[in-house]
Amino acid sequence: MKQIFPALALAAVMPAAAFAQEGGKSAPTAERILSASEFEAFASGTTVYFNRGGQPYGAEEYKEDRRVIWTFLDGSCQRGAWFEEGDQICFVYEQETEAQCWHFLQAGSQKRARVVGDAPNNDLFVVGQDNRQLDCPGPGIGVSYTPQPTE
Repeated sequence: MKQIFPALALAAVMPAAAFAQEGGKSAPTAERILSASEFEAFASGTTVYFNRGGQPYGAEEYKEDRRVIWTFLDGSCQRGAWFEEGDQICFVYEQETEAQCWHFLQAGSQKRARVVGDAPNNDLFVVGQDNRQLDCPGPGIGVSYTPQPTE
């Protein structure tokens, strides 16, 4: 069986929050929202792998022209694009009618994504990044084609 997401094998369970040593005690590391230009520099031309609650959740391939391909790791893919809106990174996918907006956050070396207005316990943690393309068959694969009769 073909392994679709080899980088996920490297994905260790990530802690619920990033911590730094401060005066001998663990203290939360301040998180900050990445700007659109920081996000683009981080993601463009790569595939990023996400965990939620310590479990593999999905992966997204970020093209150089702000096009994206998302998968929930179930073999299906959604194609779309991202754009900035204030401090938010918003995504529109082919099958969706509305944009979904996120804050991409950094705390120390840990990056994560949070749906705008959502609770931190639903964050997606970045657990891997590489230059591999997602294994997504094109639309219409397996659909039969009947040629139109010629006159």
